[in-house]
Amino acid sequence: MSTLCLTLRERPSQCVDMSPLVADHLAHLSPAETAAIELTQGNRKVRVDSLFTVTGRSASHLEICNSCERLDRIGAGMTHGRIVVQGDTGASLAAGMRGGHVEVQGNVGAFAASGLSGGSVHVTGDAGDFLGGAIPGDRHGMRGGTVLVAGNVGDRAGDRMRRGTLLVEGRAGDYCASRMVAGTIAIWGGVGRFPALAMRRGTLLLLQAPGALLPTFNDCGTYPLGFLSLLVRSWRVLPGRFATLPEGGLPARRFMGDLANDGSGEILIPA
Repeated sequence: MSTLCLTLRERPSQCVDMSPLVADHLAHLSPAETAAIELTQGNRKVRVDSLFTVTGRSASHLEICNSCERLDRIGAGMTHGRIVVQGDTGASLAAGMRGGHVEVQGNVGAFAASGLSGGSVHVTGDAGDFLGGAIPGDRHGMRGGTVLVAGNVGDRAGDRMRRGTLLVEGRAGDYCASRMVAGTIAIWGGVGRFPALAMRRGTLLLLQAPGALLPTFNDCGTYPLGFLSLLVRSWRVLPGRFATLPEGGLPARRFMGDLANDGSGEILIPA
């Protein structure tokens, strides 16, 4: 069965909520019924076929072509299937996603993967602020799953992260892993100011030493950590730089904190 392909005709005048277009909602719809789905654009409803050219019919594999930053909430809440986006996306990509895979061949906006509890997200470009972070009023950000970003990410990546794995091949902005509750964040290209502010638990792996750490982190010394080999081994199936890390010989300098907030988290810097 051919891939369901939505090709954006022109850049919308207002942001569009794309969350209805997931395999969970499309499974039993004909192409004509898919084209008639109403999406929220600003304060009004618009049909899918008023914005996109619709071809194919496979609900489990959706491709969005010619995408732009005004397409919000792509893949939000999905539990299965695959979405490939050619171009940029707006805010809240894969928000609340519980399964499946989303791949973006471009940049993504703020709050991508917020509330993610399962599945995987791969972004070949950059990501905005609060990647995997909590939306206002929510207690937790990411709750599971895997997010891989090939480019840079904005401020507050992993804010209030509860579980899961967040991998960034580029650079992260300020307050990375702020208020982190649990999970794993690995940053290849360095971080901005105040990493792991108010961190409670979890692991922040920095493959490049930061300029400075908060004084509420305690230097515990340098020694081999066996679980890092297990982590690296699990990343072998992923595309990109993290799959190239050596499985053995990863001694790391360990900093425990934030001592002002339980102090059970850790920042690891390979020695």
